[in-house]
Amino acid sequence: MTKDDIYANLKQLGSTTVLPENPDAAELERVPNPQAGTPYCVRFTAPEFTSLCPMTGQPDFAHLVIDYMPTDWLVESKSLKLYLGSFRNHGAFHEDCTVSIGKRLADLLDPEWLRIGGYWYPRGGIPIDVFYQTGPAPENVWIPDQGVPTYRGRG
Repeated sequence: MTKDDIYANLKQLGSTTVLPENPDAAELERVPNPQAGTPYCVRFTAPEFTSLCPMTGQPDFAHLVIDYMPTDWLVESKSLKLYLGSFRNHGAFHEDCTVSIGKRLADLLDPEWLRIGGYWYPRGGIPIDVFYQTGPAPENVWIPDQGVPTYRGRG
């Protein structure tokens, strides 16, 4: 498989793109996995994720950690960045944002395994952490801890 084969159908990488207006308008792209058949874990960390409270319109902030074990497909990282950025003006509860991202990636990639941790910063004095995964963690590959401690404030 050559680079030309892998990247031939990408629409966003290497070109000027506009942040999608909302998550439904965002186009997540995938590329063939050149290491298909080899068990390994991919991690994306988005420490500055933002969305809006659907009730007040106030901004919400989260640190997202996405881990997955690819099979035939990898998510193209620029399209993921634009997809995550599309939540910036989208009103949804923390749980909905976190789980929707996990499900959309699982549907796109059909990975062996995927998990997302949404570590939301406090609003109204209460932090909310949301976790979603597609099944039990595989035993045949090293899956590190997500490394985000429980919120402790000044603790």
